[in-house]
Amino acid sequence: MATNPPKIKTSSAANERLRNLKNTFETKYGEAPLFYACAPGRVNLIGEHIDYCGYSVLPMAVEQNILSAVSVNNSGTIQLANTNPQYKDFTVSCSEDITVEKDNPQWHYYFLCGVKGIQEKCRIAHLAGMSCVVEGTIPPSSGLSSSSALVCCAGLVTMEANQKSLSKAKLIEFQPLRATDVKLPDGAVFVISNCCVEMNKAASSHFNIRVVECRIATKMLAQARGLDSSRLLKLAQVQTELKASLDEMLDLVDEVLHPEPYSREEICKTLGITSEQFSTELLSANTQHVTHFKLHQRAKHVYSEAARVLKFKSVCDSEPAESIQLLGDLMNQSHASCRDLYECSCPELDQLVDICLKSGAVGSRLTGAGWGGCAVSMIPSEKVDSFLQAVREAYYLPDPRRAAMEKQSLFVSKPGGGAAIFHEG
Repeated sequence: MATNPPKIKTSSAANERLRNLKNTFETKYGEAPLFYACAPGRVNLIGEHIDYCGYSVLPMAVEQNILSAVSVNNSGTIQLANTNPQYKDFTVSCSEDITVEKDNPQWHYYFLCGVKGIQEKCRIAHLAGMSCVVEGTIPPSSGLSSSSALVCCAGLVTMEANQKSLSKAKLIEFQPLRATDVKLPDGAVFVISNCCVEMNKAASSHFNIRVVECRIATKMLAQARGLDSSRLLKLAQVQTELKASLDEMLDLVDEVLHPEPYSREEICKTLGITSEQFSTELLSANTQHVTHFKLHQRAKHVYSEAARVLKFKSVCDSEPAESIQLLGDLMNQSHASCRDLYECSCPELDQLVDICLKSGAVGSRLTGAGWGGCAVSMIPSEKVDSFLQAVREAYYLPDPRRAAMEKQSLFVSKPGGGAAIFHEG
């Protein structure tokens, strides 16, 4: 029976990247790694900032990934090192409770999150000692889920080092997801382009403000329709309770929420809560300073983006002759909504998307959290080379800093393999 995650025999001699990682590991720890773990990055083709509101998104695993070399020992510690010198070594005792400082994000915290998640899920009383070297090809803070890949990779490492595995059902339960395959159209490829602006989501309040605005909009819509707003936290829950379509939810947003920003006082009055309740129940630690909230715009984006995801899947399933153009139009609508309603873009991303469209993309949009990071563009296969050259000349080469980053910032994205464990054999 196939193992989960899959375990694959490999040879570092035939794989330059694996060989380099093995050499680094041996230099660092004076022994050979016992196994390797790999977890891919992903690009979200459509469906931005709606997952935490309860709606589906459409991601694709990419070739860029996180790779870790690991040995298991009786040291009673977990030793972490990274091939990138900007990420410092870290050691933690296996016997102490793993804690993560949310206000001070460090690379090793993401790894420890994966360790802790598997430890709790598999009820591992005593973690095995491990030495790890981590290497990645996913640009950080680019919207390609480098942090998620690192967490997943650490989870794989912890399972293998402690001789645990998850059944498929448990794997889905561990990350409560339901996945459906979507066939992308022939004749088009996706190109990733990094605008070269980084936004550390864990260190910024931008993301958290949007989460809070969606939570407040949920309660305002629920209250307007006589629902118990105290138990509803996600915009999708309001739709479910009302048994409404997404179009009907968009009409409700226009009817109930005004486009002008809401003050704290107006929200408290409408929901019948005190200012203290507002701060403790609705705001997060790093959004306490916010005084005005754009509820209409945020809810409008979420419901319209959720509808675009369903339309995108429908086009892929029905394969009409004009499918590439239809999907491109949906991607363009998505970026406009992210830019204008959710306000999670930035001038550089907007410039890059505009250049991509002028260079031959049928659709182009920001991907990931936004406020920096990457755009994903859909290009007819026959135009890829001219597209890459045009974007290179218009966006990267005129700026020395971007020009230096261009090789790792502009690339065709092919669907990548899933997470796996590798043993030499």
